[in-house]
Amino acid sequence: MVRVAKFQKVSLKQFMKDMEETFGNKYTDEEIKIMYKRIQLPQRATKHSAGYDFKAPFEFELKPNETIKIPTGIRVFIDEGWVLQCYPRSGLGFKYRLQLNNVVGIIDGDYYFSDNEGHIFAKLTNCSNENKIVKINQGDGFIQGIFVPYGITYNDRSKAKRNGGMGSTDKK
Repeated sequence: MVRVAKFQKVSLKQFMKDMEETFGNKYTDEEIKIMYKRIQLPQRATKHSAGYDFKAPFEFELKPNETIKIPTGIRVFIDEGWVLQCYPRSGLGFKYRLQLNNVVGIIDGDYYFSDNEGHIFAKLTNCSNENKIVKINQGDGFIQGIFVPYGITYNDRSKAKRNGGMGSTDKK
């Protein structure tokens, strides 16, 4: 098996900033610090699992058609030639139609060096058409990430550097 990446936590300062920007005053600084201490690095559940399970840093509930953006507290260093693809955990997608809003999250290797420390977010929507409510407890797996190799074209001349998350490669 090829080893191509290393998960890490973002700094407490970055996590607090992103939680406050995402949720306003919903959580106190002390509650955010406790969440941060409980953050677990993604792990595979079994020896032959492809996906690394991301654990929820806090509990949340989604009614049908509700959306939430979750700062995971996680960043990842990825070797060149690899990408991390993120998906909802299979059981959650199957039971509740829980979906990532961008369908597949793509975490490029250079995202690690962004001003936000490469903080990985997950934006989820409960797309249930069976009126099911999704409840995720703190520490439950809710998305999974799979490392995949990628290639580039022979005539690729890209030299630009990223600084930011979604949509940052379109900014000049």
